Amino acid sequence: MPLLADVAVPVPLSQAFTYEVPAALAGEVRPGARVLCEFHRRKLLGVVLAVSERSAAIDPSKIKPLAALVDARPALPAELLAFLQELAAYYFAPIGEVLRLALPAIEREQVRALKAQGELDGVLDLGRAKQVGGRKVAYASATDVVEEPGTLRGQAAAVLALLRANGEQPVARIEERFGNARSALKKLAERNLVALDEREPPRDPFFRRAEERDVPPELNAAQAEAAARIDAALAALAPSGGGEHPAIAQQEPRPAGQEPRPSAFLLFGVTGSGKTEVYLRAIKSCLDRGRGALVMVPEIALTPQLVARFRARFGDELAVLHSGLSDADRHAMWASLHGGKVRVAIGARSALFAPVPDLGLILVDEEHDGSFKQEEGVRYHARDMALLRAHRAGAVCVLGSATPSIESVALVRRGKLAELRLPDRAHREASLPEVSLVDLRRFRAGPSGDPLISLPLHRALEKTLAAKEQAILFLNRRGFAPSVVCGSCGTLTTCDACSVALTYHRGRRRDARPPSPGGAPAPAAPLDERPEGGRLRCHYCDYAGPLPDRCGACGARNLLLEGLGTERLEATIAGSFPEARVARLDRDVAGKDRSQAILAKMREGKIDILVGTQMVTKGHDLPNVTLVGVVNADAALGLPDFRAAERGFQLLVQVAGRAGRRDRPGRVLIQTRNPEHPAIAFAAAHDVPGFLEREIRDREEVGYPPATRLALLRIDAVDESVGRGAAAKLAAHARTCPEGASRRVEVLGPSAAPIARLRGRYRFRVLLRARDRGPLRGALAALAGLIRDGLDRNARVIIDVDPVAML
Repeated sequence: MPLLADVAVPVPLSQAFTYEVPAALAGEVRPGARVLCEFHRRKLLGVVLAVSERSAAIDPSKIKPLAALVDARPALPAELLAFLQELAAYYFAPIGEVLRLALPAIEREQVRALKAQGELDGVLDLGRAKQVGGRKVAYASATDVVEEPGTLRGQAAAVLALLRANGEQPVARIEERFGNARSALKKLAERNLVALDEREPPRDPFFRRAEERDVPPELNAAQAEAAARIDAALAALAPSGGGEHPAIAQQEPRPAGQEPRPSAFLLFGVTGSGKTEVYLRAIKSCLDRGRGALVMVPEIALTPQLVARFRARFGDELAVLHSGLSDADRHAMWASLHGGKVRVAIGARSALFAPVPDLGLILVDEEHDGSFKQEEGVRYHARDMALLRAHRAGAVCVLGSATPSIESVALVRRGKLAELRLPDRAHREASLPEVSLVDLRRFRAGPSGDPLISLPLHRALEKTLAAKEQAILFLNRRGFAPSVVCGSCGTLTTCDACSVALTYHRGRRRDARPPSPGGAPAPAAPLDERPEGGRLRCHYCDYAGPLPDRCGACGARNLLLEGLGTERLEATIAGSFPEARVARLDRDVAGKDRSQAILAKMREGKIDILVGTQMVTKGHDLPNVTLVGVVNADAALGLPDFRAAERGFQLLVQVAGRAGRRDRPGRVLIQTRNPEHPAIAFAAAHDVPGFLEREIRDREEVGYPPATRLALLRIDAVDESVGRGAAAKLAAHARTCPEGASRRVEVLGPSAAPIARLRGRYRFRVLLRARDRGPLRGALAALAGLIRDGLDRNARVIIDVDPVAML
């Protein structure tokens, strides 16, 4: 019988394709390896899923041979390959598209080898397989060999001590401290005290500066208890695939009848409770047992201090993965993990697919954060899939948050997660900040003249500046003004491609207000409501254009700015407090390294007031911040989304947690016109359990997760009637399939999406809801066939399992 391979290719189809393995490759082609294969007269880079001798299910003459083997060693380890296949099945995603998420760039040496075989002639499509490879940089690391006492002195002894204390270092960095470092390293290498290696260096900004090794602090009782329970779970793991580690060999067997230890945890700790230190202890425990660890954070560009803390504890023996990496840097990180040189990976959502060797631990920090859900392409949820990967790999998973998601709390109640509590802040002097509600229905504008800068907030800023302390002002709206409206006819300026208002961005210009003759700041004047210059931007399709000089509807030259954005807030605060150093942190200013630079200035005391969007809420430890002002707490609570209250509550608690993290007491002012709203009231009381209890009860009453399971069919088309027709056909099919007809699956819709038009396409949706996963998946399987074969090809349909963004 022929040797056949099932190969996934990067096309939007859910199936794999069968190829014959040539005799010359019979012993080399293995699951997880990349191969070159012919597909519709193109040569594509595919991934082998399985190899077996069997009879073909189709005409053998139609089976094409594999053109070439790209990886001598499979690019995807068996554990990762099996996980990716399960992820593709769960989300009804094309297997080839899923595998692309985990594949590295192709090396130039591999391309040269394929050219030498003549396999790159003709039509070639390597997809995302970009070529990488370049100059090599020397690294030095200490070996386990111990020198004879008294045989080393001078720079050689100093260099060896440095490497033993701080781990592997680039030779160039060692030369910065020791002028004759290369000679000393050569001497040490000759005695086998140091190993020298050349490879492509990561150019990631997180590794540009050396980090001094830290001394682990003493844990408080709650931290120690949490660390001990995670350590016990790691100790109970089966031996790693790389052989039995001495620590594992000493494990005692579990007595008969004893319940298995939990392997998945929810680390529920208040802001500033020291969750990161618990993570660090867990990673060390994992490494000591010969296993690898994976750490996931919401946005890696916003957490430089987290990476710095990991480097201070573990040196540079970790890989940092994020979307800002070049192909060469990403490949270098991937190769260090794949080759086993590095056993710790830290990154954002996509780090879920890192080839961590002998995976023993997955940590998901700020697990509640919505950015863990991918909203384009393969719509996976990294938190949920972290639990799945850990389970399949026989690893421990820890989800951490000060404001746990409703879904994670439900898993605790069902016994799927074990809860670990950190009820107090880690620093003995620190306490949770005092929270005050400012009812904007009662308080008028302060000296700035803007109604959203109330008198209590203005006075609190004055007090903070007088005490030489720092403040954060949180407003989750970018730009200068969220909308531009005609003062004559009331027409709102909207995006031509999207059914949303265009946002006015003014740029870096400010209204300068010179001091009065007596030296005191001049009274603040209202900002000019008739804008000149600047740009109009759509925050959905990225359109940018000039501000028109007149209304497009009535022609009046009376365009006015409506609302307050972070850019305008920054200008208003700078004008009201000219002596203060004011900065802004949002997506408009957070370029490649700028967010880190802004946060570094904040930590160094070079900024007095930081204005920002939710980027300022993401776990930053800023010791001198004693005041947090929430400018408009109501903005996130009125969205047509059943998670609006949960998200609003999480933002309020997280941003409030930036205040008073050391010995200086913190204060939080929340401005609102609805102080009775449960999200605001519970946040003001620091009552996370109370909010979770109420929200779960409310969700159960109306039948939303976690009481039910959802899947959202997202339909869009350039022609509105085509999109509406496709949505109607899908809804009708869902209602008549066995699961819909029996009412085990409820079908809601079709309906226009809340944002009815986006990027020139009209949007519709059909929502499927069920109490159990099985019927929902059955209905989706029936719909997948219709989507593939029975719909107008001008309509695009996406199946979104466990949707997060409902707009």
